[in-house]
Amino acid sequence: MVGINQSRLFALAPRALQVYRAAFVTADFSLEPFGILENPLRCAHFLAQVLHETGALTVTTENLNYSAERLMVVWPSRFKTLEAARAFSHNPRALANKTYGGRMGNIGPDDGWRYIGRGALQLTGRESYLRVGAALDLDLVGFPELVLLPANILPIAGEIWRTKGCNRLADADDLTGVSRAINGGLIGFADRRLWLEKARTLVEAPE
Repeated sequence: MVGINQSRLFALAPRALQVYRAAFVTADFSLEPFGILENPLRCAHFLAQVLHETGALTVTTENLNYSAERLMVVWPSRFKTLEAARAFSHNPRALANKTYGGRMGNIGPDDGWRYIGRGALQLTGRESYLRVGAALDLDLVGFPELVLLPANILPIAGEIWRTKGCNRLADADDLTGVSRAINGGLIGFADRRLWLEKARTLVEAPE
């Protein structure tokens, strides 16, 4: 078993939100059931993904506030012209419902927005909220805001990590595999690599 050096963690993430600071107080207890603390590689890879996905612990909810020009870059298959993108420019709710509606288990007209990415590893989509909530005995479908309670943040991230098979990938030091499992692609891969090198310094043997 290994632990997380919290003083070093918050030195690397000095603007960390209070909700994340509170969550990491009980990190060893919260993450232990998911095998993440079994060895240094797992822990470092987990922290690297969390630090990337949360912007060094400063982001709790997916940011969908894009300009029309940026929408064409992020979702080129959905927004092929500026005219098509303008209706969703700086309109996060409409964008969430367009991009996530009708998939990921989203069935209601506002489900894309209701089950937007939240938390340390950006839990996204009604199906994931239902599955992770059932595993942790939390009604995340009925109350999606529960994702952001300090007591729930790391267990939810741990369950996402476990079910995506990330422990096996981390054991092989496969950053590409871990990143694809968490992100669905390799968006921000260079940043994830930088965080992995930094995260290795946060992992320590228990006293």
